[in-house]
Amino acid sequence: MKIPVQISARNMSISQAAKNLIELKARKLEQFYDGIIGCRIMVEAPHRHHHKGHPYHVRIDLTVPGAEIAIRRDEHEDLYVAIREAFDDARRKLQDYARMQQGKVKHHEIPPEARIIRLFPEEGYGFIETPDGREIYFHRNSVINFPFEKLKVGMQVKFAEEQGIKGPQASTVRVLHPHKARHMS
Repeated sequence: MKIPVQISARNMSISQAAKNLIELKARKLEQFYDGIIGCRIMVEAPHRHHHKGHPYHVRIDLTVPGAEIAIRRDEHEDLYVAIREAFDDARRKLQDYARMQQGKVKHHEIPPEARIIRLFPEEGYGFIETPDGREIYFHRNSVINFPFEKLKVGMQVKFAEEQGIKGPQASTVRVLHPHKARHMS
């Protein structure tokens, strides 16, 4: 890959063996699409009192020219299985993306804009509203360029939409003008 793989963890530490597996799987993704320019992996273990069995969550954010590809694999009690399944999903999404790009004129799709309309800071999620009035759920882990705790209702964002289990959700949320937003009261 053109830039290093970034691995981070929340509410846990990652063993060297797990890091090695993540690095290996990330490097193998180039076999399916050689234009990857960024790869960020977040491994998370929920707080003990939130879930029985302490399932792991794995999120992979891939940056390719003109797009972000987000993969979230939820709730598996075995960290290595969660990692493997997340990278299997990433491989499938990359293959789909590569097929879409083949034979087509490259175009840079502009991410849609929206406005934050509701926040639930303790629960770690919120909703954005698109100009056509649709409400879209987002999780704190989807916010990529601004601290979730500092988000405010009314902030303008760009987002990438995907189909979640309960309907549309934002896989990434990027605050517009983050430097100005940091100084909002």
